[in-house]
Amino acid sequence: MKPYTIIRCCRRKTMQTMGVLCVLGASFVTPACAGMFSITPVRVYMAPRDRATAITVTNEGDEQLVMQADLYQWKQKPGGEEDLVLTEDLFLSPPIIKLAANSRQVVRLAMMHPPLQGRELTYRMIVREIPEARPPKEGAVVQIALAFSIPVFITPPGAKAKLDCIVERSSANTVKAVCENSGAAHTHPVALVLTNSSGERIASEDSGAYILPDIKRSFDLTRKDGKIPAGKAKLNVSFADGTAQSYDVSIAE
Repeated sequence: MKPYTIIRCCRRKTMQTMGVLCVLGASFVTPACAGMFSITPVRVYMAPRDRATAITVTNEGDEQLVMQADLYQWKQKPGGEEDLVLTEDLFLSPPIIKLAANSRQVVRLAMMHPPLQGRELTYRMIVREIPEARPPKEGAVVQIALAFSIPVFITPPGAKAKLDCIVERSSANTVKAVCENSGAAHTHPVALVLTNSSGERIASEDSGAYILPDIKRSFDLTRKDGKIPAGKAKLNVSFADGTAQSYDVSIAE
């Protein structure tokens, strides 16, 4: 997904309370909506010289939306699990977003302090609807909230990811690709494909996982039609920015 792709999130009419979290294009709801909003960009990229950037939120529904934004320092635990801590490193204006039906609001995100040199800083902006702020309807007893999360990257010049991957056998038809980012910036693999020495596809796995600096993550690649043969192979990794990298690997018996 390109940096300025629009992401749309919907509020469904259901018989129970529901929270919808839209993260980087992954929608957990069906197209049938009672309300809808869109946001652009879905990822924020800043350089140290950029003091501020703009994010546009559009209410495409026929009801008012009131949303609250919070900023988190975004890290990952050793296995890749998310680790979010509220931060004041960035300033968001306005923090409360009030959107009339079919209207839009520009939100400005600014850095409070110059970032450290040589290493990327990563944050997430999470905006949640305040359903209680919507006027109550006669007979309505269900409160349904919308939310979205946007990654924010502040990348100094020269900071790059450095991803190394190996393959370990897990079972007869499954191998585990273990990938470690030893660089100074994030990387975002979107697909991993295992091929044999003849270039034939053996197994593959789609991924939406970010790998932040100094983090190691693993991905299971399963062959659906039999055992993955032992011997030399190639692991081909495609990234969200359109680049790709291949690794010579050896698969044990």
